[in-house]
Amino acid sequence: MAQDVKTKSITPGAPPPGRMTYEEFLAWADEDTWAEWVDGEVIVMRPVSKLHQQLGLFLLLLLQHFVEAHQLGTVLYEPFQMKTGPELPGRSPDIIFVLREHLDRLKENYLDGPADLVVEIISPESRARDRGEKFYEYEQGGVREYWLIDPDRKQAEFYQRGEDGIYRLVPVDEEGIYRSAVLEGLWLKVAWLWQDPLPPLMSVIKEWGLV
Repeated sequence: MAQDVKTKSITPGAPPPGRMTYEEFLAWADEDTWAEWVDGEVIVMRPVSKLHQQLGLFLLLLLQHFVEAHQLGTVLYEPFQMKTGPELPGRSPDIIFVLREHLDRLKENYLDGPADLVVEIISPESRARDRGEKFYEYEQGGVREYWLIDPDRKQAEFYQRGEDGIYRLVPVDEEGIYRSAVLEGLWLKVAWLWQDPLPPLMSVIKEWGLV
């Protein structure tokens, strides 16, 4: 999606010099930049809470273990960029998963196309963005599965994209378990997400039968 265009001089890590192309944004941002690109504007992300960080790490490690065990693809995390379409913003989801057959979308510092699964952990300041702008962008851009996790409200929503390109909410079963469509065989007890402390990683992996 990123095209060869003439860009102005950009110093990585320096304050954003006003409006810029996505190519200029990629040149400007470094590994410590937590920001997104929306219609030429740089949106700097605020620091997250301890709860957000702990839950994100828990889900990241679980997904990483499952994906590695079944050799399904790759798992990446913020601030890695994803640009789902030429006319769509450059976002930095909390967690993204890319199937092995789609690894050609991975460039050096961004995903050139939709991830197969995206996880966003909602913060108070991101609630409207995650449920609004990003929801429709990911849907339009072709992200097949979207998890919205709100630790403050203890609310988890799982959306799967149908053949008509529309997200539909997939309810958990009577035991409070969600089963992924993209990661076939992966199931998640929603109650795990609200435990304090979070379940030991090894206990979940054992329940999955990976050890």
